[in-house]
Amino acid sequence: MPAAPKRAPSGPENRSAPQLQLIPAPADGALDAAEEAVDLLLESGRAPGDILVLTTGQQHPWAAHELSFGEAAYWAQQDAGDDVFFADGSAVDRAKPRPVVVVAVNGDADGTVARALPVARDRADALLIVCGDPQTINSALGAGV
Repeated sequence: MPAAPKRAPSGPENRSAPQLQLIPAPADGALDAAEEAVDLLLESGRAPGDILVLTTGQQHPWAAHELSFGEAAYWAQQDAGDDVFFADGSAVDRAKPRPVVVVAVNGDADGTVARALPVARDRADALLIVCGDPQTINSALGAGV
């Protein structure tokens, strides 16, 4: 009897690595570079709900504003998946996978970059865009990009 064809598992273990794009920027310009990347993604037809933006330093102003209404309302917006979602890199473990993850390496006071980038790579289904200092990014990802 011939063996049944193997079904590909639906979990992340069968997923190919996302495409990685590096946008060199100083720490104080990484957030602007990330916002420009998001604008280009949206202009090229990417749905807003496909995009997660993480910051490793100061929070994005949108995240800070939305958090002022409480954590539950803030994280409910991620669950709704209707718009670009902005989160602090320290909360990367709570971030749900999205087709595109954009990381603004806009600070690294407590080693957030080394913790956030590998998890961000896991959260990106198709594309990981990292904006920041290439040396910092390379050391966090463990390979030249």
